Amino acid sequence: MPTKQKLKLKKFGSILGKIFGVFVVLAVLLALTLNWITDYIWMDSLGFKSVYMTIFTSKIMLGVTGFLIFFFLMYGTLASVRRTYISFFDRERLPAILLNRKWARLILIGLSALAGLFGSSIVQGIGWELWLKFLNHSSFGISDPHFDMDISFYMFILPFINFVLHTLLGLGVFLLLIELGFYSVFSMYRESRLAQLHLGVTLGIIGLLLAAVHVLEPYATLLTNQVNIFQTSVVHGLSYTDKLINNPASYILAGVAVLGAVWMIIAMIRGRLQAMLLPVAAYVAVVIIAQGASVIVQSYVVSPNEFSKEKPYLEKNLEYTRAAYDLDTIEEREHPGNQSLDQSMVENNQLTINNVRINDARPILDIYNQLQTFRTYYQFNDIDVDRYIIDDTYQQVFLGARELNTTDLPSQAKTWVNENLRYTHGYGIAMSDVNKITSQGQPEYMLKNVPSQGVMDITRPQIYFGEENYQNVIVNSNVDEFDYPSGDENKSTRYEADTGIPLSGLNRLIFSLDAGSFRMFVSNQLNGDSQLLDTRNITDRLERIAPFLQYDKDPYIFVREDGSLSWLIDAYLTAERYPYSEPYKEEENYIRNSVKVAVDAYTGKVDFYAVNQEDPLLQTYQKMFPDMFTEEIPADIQSHFRYPVDLFKIQASIYATYHMTNLEVFYNREDKWEFPTEKYFNEDIRMEPYYITMKLPENDTEEFVLMMPYTPRNRQNMIAWMGVRNDGENYGETFVYRFPKQRNIYGPQQIENRINQDSTISQQLNLWSQGGSEVIRGNLLAIPFEDTILYAEPIYIESSNETSLPEVKQIILAYGDQIVMEPTFDKALEKMLARIDPNVEEGEGEQEEGQAGENAEDLLQSEEILKDISDLFDQYQQALSNGNWEEAGTIMEEIEARLSEAQ
Repeated sequence: MPTKQKLKLKKFGSILGKIFGVFVVLAVLLALTLNWITDYIWMDSLGFKSVYMTIFTSKIMLGVTGFLIFFFLMYGTLASVRRTYISFFDRERLPAILLNRKWARLILIGLSALAGLFGSSIVQGIGWELWLKFLNHSSFGISDPHFDMDISFYMFILPFINFVLHTLLGLGVFLLLIELGFYSVFSMYRESRLAQLHLGVTLGIIGLLLAAVHVLEPYATLLTNQVNIFQTSVVHGLSYTDKLINNPASYILAGVAVLGAVWMIIAMIRGRLQAMLLPVAAYVAVVIIAQGASVIVQSYVVSPNEFSKEKPYLEKNLEYTRAAYDLDTIEEREHPGNQSLDQSMVENNQLTINNVRINDARPILDIYNQLQTFRTYYQFNDIDVDRYIIDDTYQQVFLGARELNTTDLPSQAKTWVNENLRYTHGYGIAMSDVNKITSQGQPEYMLKNVPSQGVMDITRPQIYFGEENYQNVIVNSNVDEFDYPSGDENKSTRYEADTGIPLSGLNRLIFSLDAGSFRMFVSNQLNGDSQLLDTRNITDRLERIAPFLQYDKDPYIFVREDGSLSWLIDAYLTAERYPYSEPYKEEENYIRNSVKVAVDAYTGKVDFYAVNQEDPLLQTYQKMFPDMFTEEIPADIQSHFRYPVDLFKIQASIYATYHMTNLEVFYNREDKWEFPTEKYFNEDIRMEPYYITMKLPENDTEEFVLMMPYTPRNRQNMIAWMGVRNDGENYGETFVYRFPKQRNIYGPQQIENRINQDSTISQQLNLWSQGGSEVIRGNLLAIPFEDTILYAEPIYIESSNETSLPEVKQIILAYGDQIVMEPTFDKALEKMLARIDPNVEEGEGEQEEGQAGENAEDLLQSEEILKDISDLFDQYQQALSNGNWEEAGTIMEEIEARLSEAQ
């Protein structure tokens, strides 16, 4: 080949190589920044660009700062080691690469860059939120009683300072280990003055950092109950031993660390290496002495007279824990627990009666999924309790969202087009009355079917965003979206909002790369109007927007005034460093539900509503993200605010101990309360808080209340109940009703036990459970009526086959010493009133007596049949155990015949 051609080929190859190199660099940059770009576009499409940029710029700034600190300190350390090696060893004994300044510098820069990247990831990953809170913190207006520091110091300032100190201290120790490794070669630390000086300076800096850590340690005693490595105190917060021993010891250790650092530097400079061990030994000795003194004081001074020694600190623990969980505003009232239920009381509380929950959300979920899904790809994930004004009546309801789950599509239908373009959304909700059932024991629907039919109009039933693990979909493509089934055909729809990410221009390439979908990039089914709906699971959506908030695990759907569907999610603001407060989980000891989040089920639009603007933690976040929170709350959204069950459980659990304001009673836990147990299915479980509609004794109208009964520790009688209001201006108002201690008020488990001991009811339940069916005992609800308490429990019967439906067959009411079981709530209440109300009209009494007589005869017959069947069943089991299959079959036929007679 001629030389000229070779040169042309070489030049062409050089140009191609440069182009290829540029493409490689661009590909690497794109791979590194792709998530940043897609997150920015996504957040911008939702209107939260400022939130993203605040977090992003903070991370970049801290990342650069961390990189520079780790880089330069690492580079300085390695450069000092190199200079020391060159000055200590003959050049012939050193590697050539160490003597070559250019290559040595490149190696040092490379190693330092690795350390810088490591430091950058730590500083920006952990420190960004601490940094922003440090800069924007709001005052609590409450000071601790010992150091007189505002609570914000412990929550926002101290954590950031500790983070900086511990990061630098960790880096210092790491660099010291590197130096010791290099300088241990040929005992350089003994012979090289430069090595000794280098080690001395590093040790001095570590000593100063350690001293700073010790100076801050006394503040940390207000945040824990750990008094030494072996013992904890009865007080969460500053204790007697902390004040007497631990805090002075921290200051002494700080002084020892400073003096030791100076001593080591001087000893290193003078070459007295053995003298360097003295401050280390002194420091270790002081630590051991301090821990030993703490153990001795705690064991021999505090423990023998603990209450007397810890009394002033117990008082602060009680006061500040109540404040941290917003318990100090709870109003306690007396509840007489009278036996005063009568016909007039029922009439005065008719709305409460009409909203007594005789259905149970857990069995109803199975019913909804069997009767209201219609196609296998629809699914109800959860059944929620809410309230609506329907026909001018305040009504409590169950409702659930009919969401789409494409995992249940037939395998042949799982094509890219179907999963990404056609099957894009769920459809509508189902709603039922909490108090009414059909003659078959099924819930009485208020909204049902597809399209929705019932008491209200749903103008936008499509659910694009919900609780399902949705994958991303593309709307407004050339493929019509499946809307809902209608007979033998399927109705289609088009997405009418513009809240998705437009897949035009570079967006299509970027999000195709992000999804790893070449089909998405080349598909001719997409057009200029196509939009990508990204992150459709509402919890994932919120955590992606605002990862600094904690979200309730139970979002709930509701119908807005315009007929559209939205989700409400409670967001919690939590902290770990509230002085003297006892933690409810790990180290978290402060919690507020200061933010409610609404997510439109159709558009995916997200609104963060600030509902407790007095919370200093929320005020801090508002300063950090000024455009994020909305203070104006639409009335149709506010009317569906529910006090969250998870927060209520935490508060109720803490209050079970911290309701005791007498310090000696509090110390001995003499009046500790517990959550009661109930029987659900056939197991005893801890009772969960529940929503009821009721009229408080001092009010004239019914309202939505979340409540929880209490029992004394290791006892089953009811001692009190806690409630929190949910409606209007009274939202969040928490109260406790105490029952008289001098007489027994039946608790939930006592009622369950009495139901088990009732011969008629227990025999009936046993009979049903032996007839190839399963008896499901629903939630037992304690329902306050003015000055008395009524218990209600639904009984479900479910066939043993997989496709069976649980049906409400009986309602049990318990009041005082009376227990009745009837097919409906109204009949059960009538029967109960006939037993307890002496003022029932004579005609009604005769009717009840007649019914009672008939029921008595029926019960006698049922008992005889039950006894016969029970004997036959024992014989059947005996025959099976003996292997007499023919005899067992004959006995089973006789059992079936007796059951037919009973029907």
